[in-house]
Amino acid sequence: MKIAVLVSGSGTNLQTLIEQLHQDPGGGIAIAVVISDRPGVYALTRAERAGIPTRVVKTQDFKSRVDFDAAISREIEQAGAELIVLAGFMKLFQPPFVRKYRNRILNVHPTLLPAFPGAHPVADTLAYGVKVTGVTVHFVDEGVDSGPIIAQTAVPVLDTDDEASLHARIQIEEHQLYPRVIKWYAQGKLKIEGRKVNVTA
Repeated sequence: MKIAVLVSGSGTNLQTLIEQLHQDPGGGIAIAVVISDRPGVYALTRAERAGIPTRVVKTQDFKSRVDFDAAISREIEQAGAELIVLAGFMKLFQPPFVRKYRNRILNVHPTLLPAFPGAHPVADTLAYGVKVTGVTVHFVDEGVDSGPIIAQTAVPVLDTDDEASLHARIQIEEHQLYPRVIKWYAQGKLKIEGRKVNVTA
């Protein structure tokens, strides 16, 4: 199965996907393209070092977000990708794009959704004072971090945590959970009924 990975930053999750999926000769999953909305980010360097094609699609080059989404879609289709994997991609897709790829877009979020969606989840977690947070992998819908939840892993919040230390421990779990869920998808193990996602044996 070919996947497209969309990035906006340093690409730590991308690196995990390269090592655990793309470079697994028996895994049957290949990263067909890495697409960024920002030129020069380190995620692109990671992809290039692994021999993966890269593309940069900038929002400012288009008259509307729908046009931007359409350009992203063209790159995905040209690469022959069957699944879209968001790995730190910081743009929200418009409804036509989400409808086109319904249940074919995955995202990872560093909280236990539906708690603390949005752009600053780890800081919001600490500010609220919760004792347990975690990581969520979910399908993308038209809302903000509101799509059907596939899998979650809990992470305790320590009294000594700051944003950097908590995020680092969450990322450890992200790097285990995200590749696992992508494998489930590739193996046809995810069954979606409304908002509920079941993982079959």
